[in-house]
Amino acid sequence: MKLMKQLWMMAAILFLCGASVTGCKEKAPEPQPESDDVVEEESYLMTIDRYLTENIGKQYAPGQVCIPSYTVIDVDESQTDDIKVWGDFWVFNYNLSGDTLKTVSGGSHPGLIHLQQAGKGYEVKAFDVVADGSDNLESAKKIFGDKYDQFHDINSNAKKREAVRARMIADYVKAHQISATMFQDYGWPVVALPLN
Repeated sequence: MKLMKQLWMMAAILFLCGASVTGCKEKAPEPQPESDDVVEEESYLMTIDRYLTENIGKQYAPGQVCIPSYTVIDVDESQTDDIKVWGDFWVFNYNLSGDTLKTVSGGSHPGLIHLQQAGKGYEVKAFDVVADGSDNLESAKKIFGDKYDQFHDINSNAKKREAVRARMIADYVKAHQISATMFQDYGWPVVALPLN
């Protein structure tokens, strides 16, 4: 649990420091300017963000921005050529309407991401995704193993999951200087983004 809190703190710091997350289209509303002269070391959480937006987010109907939302359940860094990150991963595409990010599309992709070091960062070498439908439970238990109960507690708690989503949207909005203060899923009330 302590490791998970540390990972969330690191993710929040990265977003607040202006970590770049790729949008699902070439132009996101009011992006933060980037410098070509600075090459920063990429954390594996930044690599996961990029992977989710560039590979998973593009499988859905496009929006102006693509923002991942996830809870890391556990990490195994014992092998630099196979860093394992288990998580409850979600991806959402949004269009900005006034001060509200309106959900266009998205979905859930829980599983195990395998990363390896590459240059000044990491790359995703494989993603073991929990199966849909009747194979869901068996697949989740196989992928998460002794972490299954922790995954189930996180995945089945919609209130906590939505709080994580709101926080990650708020961090993205701040880092990219987007004028959104709320987000809204189709047919649902608007949700105010956390201020801090």
